[in-house]
Amino acid sequence: MARYREALCRLCRREGQKLFLKGDRCYTDKCAFERRKYPPGQHGTSRVKISDYGLQLREKQKVKRIYGVLEKQFRRYFKEAQKKKGVTGELLLQFLERRLDSVVFRAGFAVNIRQARQLVNHGHIKVNGRKVNIPSFRVREGDVIELKEESRKIPFIEENLSKVEHRGVPEWLELDAENFRAKVLSLPTREQIPLDVKEHLIVELYSK
Repeated sequence: MARYREALCRLCRREGQKLFLKGDRCYTDKCAFERRKYPPGQHGTSRVKISDYGLQLREKQKVKRIYGVLEKQFRRYFKEAQKKKGVTGELLLQFLERRLDSVVFRAGFAVNIRQARQLVNHGHIKVNGRKVNIPSFRVREGDVIELKEESRKIPFIEENLSKVEHRGVPEWLELDAENFRAKVLSLPTREQIPLDVKEHLIVELYSK
């Protein structure tokens, strides 16, 4: 599977806002976006007028980079959202937010989605008592996500959970930090998804 292996901070600078791809570093003065709030490259400081298509493309790229999904997979999510009854853009974000790697991150077990994906891939996560190692697994209302017993001693897990108050847990999740467990109370609404994106631009882009 293709992976992005370059500097993550370049992505935040390219999109013109923090995507919080590096976890705790994004909240400190070491954040590259805080020091250089312009796109990377020799023409980064130049003022360029962006077309309507460019704005739509940037919103799509922003969401793809936040959740770490590739174009083919992202388009599948969009087509599924398009077929369902409701607001397409909001359903698209809901599908992405319900991915297991995203839920593991939102619950506070991981410092970012990349770390959460690693936990899932390596078999540290159980859903309703069964091991699930597929990051794209979609959780449902009532699902219980927890760390395997032997995985609870991983040093960075306890450190991440100790900082969860700073970042907060969304209302649609209930965290039991003492037992390394989280429960999906309901499906996330648009107001409960903390993303500064204009999803209607993505819908416009794919609807052409």
